[in-house]
Amino acid sequence: MANKQFDVVVIGGGPGGYVAAIRAAQLGFNTACVEFESFADPKGEVRLGGTCLNVGCIPSKALLRSSELYDEAAHGFVMHGISAGELKMDVGTMIRRKDNIVAQLTGGIKGLFKKNKVTLLAGRGRFAGRENEQWQIQVAAKDGSSEVVDAKHVIVATGSSPRHLDGIPVDNQVICDNVGALSFDSVPKRLGVIGAGVIGLELGSVWKRLGSDVTILEALPDFLGVADAAIAKEAWKVFTTKQGLKINLGVNIHGAKQDKKGVTIEYDMGEGNLTLEVDRLIVSVGRVPNTAGLGADNVGLKIDQRGRIEVDEHCRTNLENVWAVGDVVRGAMLAHKGMEEGVMVAELIAGQAGHVNYDTIPYVIYTHPEIA
Repeated sequence: MANKQFDVVVIGGGPGGYVAAIRAAQLGFNTACVEFESFADPKGEVRLGGTCLNVGCIPSKALLRSSELYDEAAHGFVMHGISAGELKMDVGTMIRRKDNIVAQLTGGIKGLFKKNKVTLLAGRGRFAGRENEQWQIQVAAKDGSSEVVDAKHVIVATGSSPRHLDGIPVDNQVICDNVGALSFDSVPKRLGVIGAGVIGLELGSVWKRLGSDVTILEALPDFLGVADAAIAKEAWKVFTTKQGLKINLGVNIHGAKQDKKGVTIEYDMGEGNLTLEVDRLIVSVGRVPNTAGLGADNVGLKIDQRGRIEVDEHCRTNLENVWAVGDVVRGAMLAHKGMEEGVMVAELIAGQAGHVNYDTIPYVIYTHPEIA
């Protein structure tokens, strides 16, 4: 039986992928999008939206909003003469609200796929070869079945995963990356965070407002090196003095041990070994591109030493009619950057003048105050 034929196949249904698929379909191409992850879907069905909508940008902002309201009621109402009485936080309700928002938005993308006639292929996509100017993409489903589809153009948008540290096993129950840190079942009395980047500061802020004693361990000697120096200096004062976050810089992490009491982190700051005992630990030390298992060796797709697919300024790879966008290529790992690249590539495939101005990509840390 002949393979299904598509003009465009997008591997990955995150921000870069689903936007590329929808735009390609709008431009008249017979388009399919391959996605494997179910995330926390109660039915085990594939969920679109990638890290951003499921375990990143959207759920973290939902928790930030809930924690902001709690903090305002606890500390801000009194100056207006408003007495809130005994304040309680139902963490379960907060998490369910977050989950409902995620389910609504990811379901909305499936609706957009149907409206724009994008075919969703549930499974893990990889290059299987090339014949007659068509790329063969194998789609392996979770039940062990697989199929091969043909595509004239392929857009790789497989995103990224949290970087973990040797000697610190993540179980997303007690030692967590961004996935587990968004689903705590209670407010930890003592919370440790490794990494003072966007995820560490945002999630540290969430649980600090709700009552955690938060200690952040950062390897770099400077705070918020991505920001303007004057802004970083002011943010340091606000976070450590007004908000009470404990931030240690220049930290070398040796490992972490988990027992019934929690987690003991072993580290040093250049002058002898130290330990930090916490009830839960968040590891937020960056992300790595998802290129393993893509079948790059099957077709000669170039990947650099950092695991990123090599592309030009228009997201073309070294292979004819193969493109790559989002976290899996050079540049900032930001959802809106991937979205813009997805639109650009779809328009270039259609012969239009697609373009991304990489000098105007906003970068925001949603702490209080927010940093841009």
